[in-house]
Order: sequence, then C-alpha cells, then structure tokens
Amino acid sequence: MAILNILEFPDSRLRTIAKPVAVVDADIRQLVDDMFETMYEAPGIGLAATQVNVHKRVVVMDLSEDRSDPRVFINPEIEMLTDEMDQYQEGCLSVPGFYENVDRPQKVRIKALDRDGNAYEEIAEGLLAVCIQHECDHLNGKLFVDYLSNLKRDRIKKKLEKLHKQNA
Repeated sequence: MAILNILEFPDSRLRTIAKPVAVVDADIRQLVDDMFETMYEAPGIGLAATQVNVHKRVVVMDLSEDRSDPRVFINPEIEMLTDEMDQYQEGCLSVPGFYENVDRPQKVRIKALDRDGNAYEEIAEGLLAVCIQHECDHLNGKLFVDYLSNLKRDRIKKKLEKLHKQNA
C-alpha cells in the first residue's frame, strides 16, 4: 500500500470529471487500498480518487471512530429522495483547515459497486448522505467551496495559495 498525494484547492486537476470504472480488477483494488491508507493517514472520513489525481469514479469512506467500517463506492450514483435539506459543517482534505456550512438533501439512494465489483444499493441519511454527496461532487469536478459565496471561496483560495507558496 502507498500514501498518495492529495491535491489541494485551487489545483485545476480537482475540476476533472472522473471516468466510470469499466472493470473492477487488481489495479482498482490496489487503488482502493492506497486510498484508504491515504485517507486514514490524512486523517479524513472520505476520499474520492479525483483528490489523488486518479480520474476514475472511486470513493472510499469510513465514518466510524475506530476505522472499523471501511466502505467502497465504485461508479457511485446518487438519487435525491427528499427535497428536505440538512445543513452540515463540511471540511475537505483538498481544502485543509477550512470548514463551512453546506445545505444538502437529507436522504439519498446510493447505487454502486463494492471492492469486488458487486452491485449494491442503499438508502443514506445523516452523515453518510452528506459524505457520499460531497465525494460524488469530487468525481464531477466540484468542491464544497463551490456552494459558498464568491467572497468566502476567494478568501479560502487566497489563503491556500499563500500557504502553497510558503511551502514551495
């Protein structure tokens, strides 16, 4: 397994739309394993392949406190099941150090393939619903900062660009 480099906003590669996975093979399973290692090390609760500059529709997630519930979503599709919105404070490994409130539908249906390529679907609410929507946004080239005002997004962008220059 390997720890992968996480792209940070405003890196333009984060805007790439991910391609569907044609076949779940050993390479995809290795990517999943590397993504879990990267996510846990960061530490985070979700990671999309786009964030590690792999433009395939793969998401890993673990919402447990003790890293006991690793979940894999390959080619995830989400369907909104309600117009009711919940507001959660979201953060992102690609926008380190920033947390902002985002409104998202409370309840969604997820259809995806697991680590072995088996199809499944489930209804998600609460944190799982928020997290899968956030990670699917990444696969579509969108970041949580896109839900913010231009002023907030520009402020975050400037701060991160300054940090990147200092660390270069």
